Amino acid sequence: MTAFDTTLDRLDWADIGRQLDAEGHAVLPGLLGTDAARHLAQQTTAPGAIRETLESNALGRGEMFYFDGGLPAPLEPWRTVLYRRLVVVANRWNEILGVDHRYPAELADFLQHNRKAGQMRPQSHLSRLGVEDHVSLHQRHDGAQVFPLQVVAVLSEPGVDFQGGEFVTTEQRPRMQSRPAVLPLGLGDAAVIATAERPFKGSQGYYRVNLRHAVSRVREGERVGLELSFHDAP
Repeated sequence: MTAFDTTLDRLDWADIGRQLDAEGHAVLPGLLGTDAARHLAQQTTAPGAIRETLESNALGRGEMFYFDGGLPAPLEPWRTVLYRRLVVVANRWNEILGVDHRYPAELADFLQHNRKAGQMRPQSHLSRLGVEDHVSLHQRHDGAQVFPLQVVAVLSEPGVDFQGGEFVTTEQRPRMQSRPAVLPLGLGDAAVIATAERPFKGSQGYYRVNLRHAVSRVREGERVGLELSFHDAP
């Protein structure tokens, strides 16, 4: 068992599940810790980082860093142990929605299903946003094999390293206006969010609601963030 396993074991996963059911997100304060967050932020300059520049297009403006050769340490083992906790929620959501499919207990088996479906392009990435940069509302749900949850984190300190750059989610229910939420994430904090859809209990039973997420415009400084996906893209 790793130190990160021990950290996760201390969390109240029943309460996290209730938050995900009610809101589509759950904040995990201090999950990464400040030292690990600062270390990960430095990986934007690592030799294996592949930079993608966003320039005021539909995705926003800023820089994204992907890792074809494998995620920088310690993200790969973290992703594995986080999946083991979140797969319980994912399978419960499918059961609620009447979906027969069940996700395997281990991430390695799920990624093997990804490869068989032609999904081999990594989606997990770091983002680096300077003044006036932002990430537009989006979802990462391409492909037949999509895990309904992902993890995001802030790797620099709000109010010190940057101003603005709030993490925002929106939820769209049928015949209703979109409902926005701003997640209060500090340095080393993480949040579990719905990838694209989640079950919602209405007056006549459960139905799907649609969710997207974004990062608001950075007003000062530089914001580094993490978006950790459990499935690959086609």
